[in-house]
Amino acid sequence: MIKQFSNNNSHRLSFVSFFAIIILLIWLLLRLVLWVDVGMQQLSATQFIQTLALGTWFDLNALAFLIAPLFVITALMPNKWRSRPWLNNLRWLALWVIVFSLIFGAVSEVIFWQEFTTRFNFIAVDYLIYTHEVIGNIRESYPVPLIVLIIALTALAIVLTSKRFVVFNNNPISSKQKIGLLLLAIVLPVLSFKMANVDQMEFSKNAYANELAGNGLFSFAAAARRNELDYDKFYKTIPQALAISTLKAAGTDRKPITATLKEETDDIEHKMAELGPFKRKPKNVILISVESLSAEYLGTYGNKENLTPVLDKLAEESLVFDKFFATGTRTVRGLDALSIAIPPIPGQAVVHRPDNEHLATIGEFLEAQNYSTFFIYGGYGVFDNMNAYFRGNDYKVVDRTDFDKSTIQAENVWGVDDESLFENSIKIFDENVKSQKPFFAHIMTTTNHRPFTFPEGKIDLPQGKREGAVKYTDYAIGQFIEKAKTKPWFKDTLFVIVADHCASVAGKTKLPVAKYHIPLFFYAPDLLPAGRYSRIASQIDIVPTLLDVLGVKGEDHFYGQSMFEAAAEKQPERAFISNYQQLGYYKNDTLIVLSPKQQAEAYKIDPLTFDGTPTKMDERLLNEAIAYYQTAARAYKNGDLKEFHGE
Repeated sequence: MIKQFSNNNSHRLSFVSFFAIIILLIWLLLRLVLWVDVGMQQLSATQFIQTLALGTWFDLNALAFLIAPLFVITALMPNKWRSRPWLNNLRWLALWVIVFSLIFGAVSEVIFWQEFTTRFNFIAVDYLIYTHEVIGNIRESYPVPLIVLIIALTALAIVLTSKRFVVFNNNPISSKQKIGLLLLAIVLPVLSFKMANVDQMEFSKNAYANELAGNGLFSFAAAARRNELDYDKFYKTIPQALAISTLKAAGTDRKPITATLKEETDDIEHKMAELGPFKRKPKNVILISVESLSAEYLGTYGNKENLTPVLDKLAEESLVFDKFFATGTRTVRGLDALSIAIPPIPGQAVVHRPDNEHLATIGEFLEAQNYSTFFIYGGYGVFDNMNAYFRGNDYKVVDRTDFDKSTIQAENVWGVDDESLFENSIKIFDENVKSQKPFFAHIMTTTNHRPFTFPEGKIDLPQGKREGAVKYTDYAIGQFIEKAKTKPWFKDTLFVIVADHCASVAGKTKLPVAKYHIPLFFYAPDLLPAGRYSRIASQIDIVPTLLDVLGVKGEDHFYGQSMFEAAAEKQPERAFISNYQQLGYYKNDTLIVLSPKQQAEAYKIDPLTFDGTPTKMDERLLNEAIAYYQTAARAYKNGDLKEFHGE
């Protein structure tokens, strides 16, 4: 796009042309720097040429998105502004900001490459979440002020030099030209989105060549959209056959969906009769996942602040699980565990990922066996993709938008008060009675989340703090149980009360075990005697346990254990904990932590305080940890977690 405005400007570039050229040159230089860093001998001559060609393809497609805003600005700018002196000054300032940002991004990619030898991926997306830790680490590792100053001066030098051959077009633009620019601003990104795919990077068996061919901005956007971190690329692996045999030796022998559905009903009834403390099987299950309810808040787990008087009283009539652990640090990770019961695969939760419909969830299994299945949420279910996920997996979804306004006592940006959530839930269960179908309902609360507001006059603690929100949620659960007791479906219903995750996961170690300790109650006074379950268990164990106690098909498909069967057969105790990058396997008072760059660490865990200290690696436990996470990640990626299509 070389414009000829006059004889003096015949060899000058337009602003847009210079913008495109400088971007492509910076990205080309970055690719060459990364190639030298990894070792020029790592690529053959043919691979290098292919890398440059494919790299140019990705660069042009990323450029299509960056250049579109310039077309929009040019089209919308009034013609009377175009010759104003202040506009030229603003253009030069904008050019400096653009060049600075491009160089800053390139330097950031070099630093990221030195750590992971990849283009930006979900780890980079993750860094935007953990900014405090990431920025602190960068500041301690690099002379950040000096680097920023050098980048700023380099960008300034480029801009000053560019004044010799860059010219701004101050001529008026016709309406026809403006429409053309707006069309370009739409067409270019759409074409890029349709034609270029990050999977095209996988053109070679040489991983270095594949990564060098990519464009950091393009792969960052793809990672943010896909929300994944490829296990096989970044974590320790073992041969798949060894992984499967290791799982069987550890007590996990998953059956395909079709096989577990063919299990004879008589065998299921017989197995259920041997399972545990239930007097008879429940007809219905209400699973309440409570927002951010750490075990440390409950008196039954040792708290002395009287924050949960209702739950503490309820514990006397419930089966209480003493050593139960959340799989992750956010609601969506808990929803993964409580629906598809898989170890927490790295990157974003499955709830957030594309192609996550028709998975073999507990909702899918029960709906196919004539249950009504519900996901009821007190907030807006579009948040975190919850509505789409559960609706795509055979749950009937109900969120705050479905509640009659007259039924809501109080609400904030996060959701309605928990009493109103439970009150609307009861109406749904009462209505379901007409269908004469058993039901499974997953209720997700919201009050115990910032801004911690709730209806006045309910408890003796002020609003705006977590302690008050915890006590109000406790109160709301009590009101729910008391109202449920008046319903004909109560005596046949198992209430499962569990947290989605803890309130905080900060600690001295990467995965502080104590910060993943959450409450779990099974409450069904007509079905289940009170007691304590003292074995270590994990959120992924709830789904197979519920399928077992309901006496339905499906339990053998999941990674989790049926907890009563595991206790009866003295199967190994273990739990899975994670954040977005670190994957933990807790067993035999040892925590194995798998991290990107194929790293693994071991910690000795105090069984009382859950404090961890570094210890020697146990190779058997390491292989078990790898086996669980590797097979789970591959199962999701390969579609092996998809639902059955009939028996």
